[in-house]
Amino acid sequence: MLKKGLIALSPLVVFIALYLVTSIIAGDFYKVPITVAFMVASIYAVIISGGMPLKKRIDTFSKGASTGQMMLMIWIFILAGAFAHSAKVMGSIDATVNLTLALLPPQLLLAGLFIAACFISLSIGTSVGTIVALTPIAAGVAEQTGTSVAMMTAIVVGGSFFGDNLSFISDTTIAATQTQGCKLSDKFRVNFFLVMPAALVVLIIYIVTGANVHAPADLPALEPVKVIPYLVVLITALFGMNVMAVLTLGLMLTGVIGLLNGSYDIYGWFSAMGDGIVGMGELIIITMMAGGLLEIIKQQGGIDYIIRLLTRHVTGKRGAELSIAALVSIVNVCTANNTVAIITVGGIAKHIGDRFGIDNRKSASILDTFSCFTQGLIPYGAQMLMAAGLASLNPVAILPHLYYPYAIGITALMAILLRYPRKYS
Repeated sequence: MLKKGLIALSPLVVFIALYLVTSIIAGDFYKVPITVAFMVASIYAVIISGGMPLKKRIDTFSKGASTGQMMLMIWIFILAGAFAHSAKVMGSIDATVNLTLALLPPQLLLAGLFIAACFISLSIGTSVGTIVALTPIAAGVAEQTGTSVAMMTAIVVGGSFFGDNLSFISDTTIAATQTQGCKLSDKFRVNFFLVMPAALVVLIIYIVTGANVHAPADLPALEPVKVIPYLVVLITALFGMNVMAVLTLGLMLTGVIGLLNGSYDIYGWFSAMGDGIVGMGELIIITMMAGGLLEIIKQQGGIDYIIRLLTRHVTGKRGAELSIAALVSIVNVCTANNTVAIITVGGIAKHIGDRFGIDNRKSASILDTFSCFTQGLIPYGAQMLMAAGLASLNPVAILPHLYYPYAIGITALMAILLRYPRKYS
């Protein structure tokens, strides 16, 4: 059983070794393209998944690469690429950046961006939607102020996890509360005690580090008309419109405004959309290969092996909570999706919680918080891939600046060890 479980998980080890370890040895994360690392790991996964004909193995891989969730993610990538590049060619990003610099004191740019990401993600309940809306603006502000693009992008990603973890309409919140049998409002109260200290600490860090940010001396003339696509995207998202409908509406607006003000003709608009879609090609390939790779790991029993391994020696309430945290974190690493990780281990977590007397609200909070923490650490998660693609970065470059996921991970761990908050422990 041990040997089978380790073999099932070995494709993930191959990917990590080929991508992270070799890149660290080389001192350059651009030496090994992440697509190549996933390709090699995927081929290896198909080869070692014994007990089935080759065609069946390939079918299993293809099934994981083409699930409804994967296809939805790819559609979002396509629309986000088309919208972002059309807006950039039209001048929306520059206009939005200039307006931001004109309205906010430069010392508060970092803190303001973090607050905006937190508020938007809390309102719309999706980290990906927040990243799509704010990352181009963050990258533009970074270039205008001479700040690190990776750091500005990380601020948006970190803030996006705030809402993903707390929002009443977030997939992770709904999955965590449904599997643990508690109310959304009750889980929100527990989460609030865990994440607010972390968010305040990170906000203070951004206020302090932002003191050295300086805006350009001469800002170009403001063009508020070109800001309309981003405003509409933000406002419609805040009102709960589907993210694909939001991006489609934004894309149409870039076309209408761009054609009317002469930023491009109809063929120029088509070309901008096409270039944006092509620019998302690597993310789409990575998403599909990751989905196929993780489906084979799941089919071979890798996820079940992890669950059995972590739950067989649980003793006491503190150990039970730690096992739930470790369980959802490791499965999240294997699935690259925090919602899927919660759904996968939710039943086991409920069983552990009932056996050791864990408050359902606390177990739901642990599931959600640790899944968001882990999702912020993996360079192949949807949020990191989307942010890296929009900012033209390697996803690993963003990781060192992701203060908020680290902060909520530390806070949540301390809450388990110190039995905090007492009312729910």
